[in-house]
Amino acid sequence: MVKQVRAARTRQTLIVAAAEIFADEGYVLATLPAISKRAGVSSGALHFHFASKDSLAAEVEAEAAESVRKLAERCRSEAHTSLQALVDTTCRLLLVLAADPVVRAGFRLSCDPSRKGGAEMLHWWHTLVHELITQAERAGELAHDVSPEAATVAVVAATLGFQAAGAADRAWLAAERVAQFWTFILPRLASSPEHGLVPTGPGVARTNSPGGSAHTVANS
Repeated sequence: MVKQVRAARTRQTLIVAAAEIFADEGYVLATLPAISKRAGVSSGALHFHFASKDSLAAEVEAEAAESVRKLAERCRSEAHTSLQALVDTTCRLLLVLAADPVVRAGFRLSCDPSRKGGAEMLHWWHTLVHELITQAERAGELAHDVSPEAATVAVVAATLGFQAAGAADRAWLAAERVAQFWTFILPRLASSPEHGLVPTGPGVARTNSPGGSAHTVANS
């Protein structure tokens, strides 16, 4: 049992160390010796848990996707509309990107063209955004002239843009930046102000819709 616990801790330490390097350096420049050094474990221990850099990257991306999936589920269960779930998910995601190297690395790895068979997290995020926007359309939450496909492209592209810019300057991952985005785009998407509220502050933030109503968005 003690050995199993120690092995699990070593494995998680390697995942976090790899995520930090993948997030900062990208897949190509990351090396297994650098990852083992960052984790404080031997190369032998690394190879015991992961056969290759690609298998380690895949595990980082899988763990990142699971974290974001749980975040999205919480947002959907708490929101009163599909549009609100979308706003809350993207806002909380950017806060997590700023704080969690595993999630940050997951998105960077998913968008890295040097990885063969990657982009799973990108595809998953695109599917989630499209699903929420389609549900919003069915519920009458979208403005009549808004295309779900075009709205999906705009939100996914903006999210990835924030992630890419945030890799160079963390200020892009601040709650105020994503609030500016939603303040600009939400009135264009929503058929009524009551269908979506925009966060205006970091962490647990008071939010206000274009119509003036308010509630609280809890930090994940």
